[in-house]
Amino acid sequence: MTTSDIVQKLWNLCDVLKDDGINYSDYVTELVLLLFIKMEHESTQSGLLQKHRLPDYGRWKELTSRSGLNLLTHYKSTLLQLSQSEDPLIAAIYADAQTSLKEPRHLEQLIKSLDAIDWFSAEQDGLGDLYEGLLEKNSTESKSGAGQYFTPRPLIDAIVEVIQPKAGETIQDPAAGTGGFLIAADRYIKQQTDELYDLDAKAQAFQRNRAFLGMELVTSTRRLALMNCLLHGMEGDDEGVVHLGNTLGSAGSALPKCDVSLSNPPFGTARGGGGPTRDDLTFATGNKQLAFLQHIVRHLKDGGRAAAVLPDNVLFEAGVGADVRRDLMDKCRLHTILRLPTGIFYAQGVKTNVLFFQKISQAATGSTDAVWVYDMRANAPKFGKRTPLLHKHFDEFKAAYGDDSNGRSLRVDQGEQGRWRCFSREWIAKEKGDSLDIAWLKDDSAEDAADLPEPAVLAREIVDELNGALGELESILGELGDE
Repeated sequence: MTTSDIVQKLWNLCDVLKDDGINYSDYVTELVLLLFIKMEHESTQSGLLQKHRLPDYGRWKELTSRSGLNLLTHYKSTLLQLSQSEDPLIAAIYADAQTSLKEPRHLEQLIKSLDAIDWFSAEQDGLGDLYEGLLEKNSTESKSGAGQYFTPRPLIDAIVEVIQPKAGETIQDPAAGTGGFLIAADRYIKQQTDELYDLDAKAQAFQRNRAFLGMELVTSTRRLALMNCLLHGMEGDDEGVVHLGNTLGSAGSALPKCDVSLSNPPFGTARGGGGPTRDDLTFATGNKQLAFLQHIVRHLKDGGRAAAVLPDNVLFEAGVGADVRRDLMDKCRLHTILRLPTGIFYAQGVKTNVLFFQKISQAATGSTDAVWVYDMRANAPKFGKRTPLLHKHFDEFKAAYGDDSNGRSLRVDQGEQGRWRCFSREWIAKEKGDSLDIAWLKDDSAEDAADLPEPAVLAREIVDELNGALGELESILGELGDE
């Protein structure tokens, strides 16, 4: 049985819960609460863990030894007690945890099904990859919006490969989701260090406990991330690798500076008082992506490097958007933009890019002399379930990017017919008015009306632009003294 076979088997268990009114997204959360208890049991039984993290009342044998109403009552009590554990990591994983199961027979069936799986038949991939496969399954097969926190693995891996995180560096994701970027960076470093065995004991401890840090706003998503990291051998500090908090609030301003920042900030414009509340950002804005971009720049160490997945509006929005881009190109050396194909995220038609840059200093000016753009969008396949995004689709981009993590390899402009071109900072200012929405290839597929985004997507883009314009007007009114 392969890892994907086990993932499919776990996914099929959701059918057990339909009678209890539980959908796919709720099922993953429900399964996570049980999976951690089960995997702790498997890990201690196999010797992977020398000490069981869970107290006696919260162990797997306490669930398998019960049935009926006694089982459901004990399980509910267990979740409550674990949420109040003195172990801060256990308390974080089970924070606000409660089961949605109403029928004892459904819980009993889930436990028996989990017990019947040969967890280590796919040992070469490990429990962590098995769990990550379940998260990916949820993001691609459910219509719950789960994809909004799941960045495709091939994209994450391509970004990590060109950024080249190193042992001893601090690596941060201010919008951690389920922890995909942090786990991929950890995997990359382990590949370069023989699973950390090339490092001394002090360096190994640093990698497990201090190298990685993420922040996530949603408790249930953070729960997924904490478990994901633990199953990949990433323990973090007392709060785990991923902390709970709002990056665009006071919690974010308290984050330390880092050597590497990797992130896919949430899309959309904050409304209803949900905007950034920080006062340390240079430009006030209700656009979450523009605020996240400012956070990333501010929290990079001098010389640090970053890759951020951002929607098109960040590249072309006027007003504050232009100010943020100029500030970015002053303080950082923005050296590469990857124009991603549409259809690879949960909202079909959303257009995104990856910005790669190196921080020079907070007080620097004129740090960007030229920007290289790789167009992976024009005349690209229509990615989706039938045409999944694969690692091989990034091979040409990685070759063009080169071996230097800061984009200083010898690069060759492929001209107007190629996907890889260089644009000077002077040209961007003069010809584009500091817009970074740079395209030159004729996209034949765009001429087909059937390939245009859905009306709802177009409407959302218009709403976001209007909200951005309203934010600009409010800022102007504020400067004029009109509350």
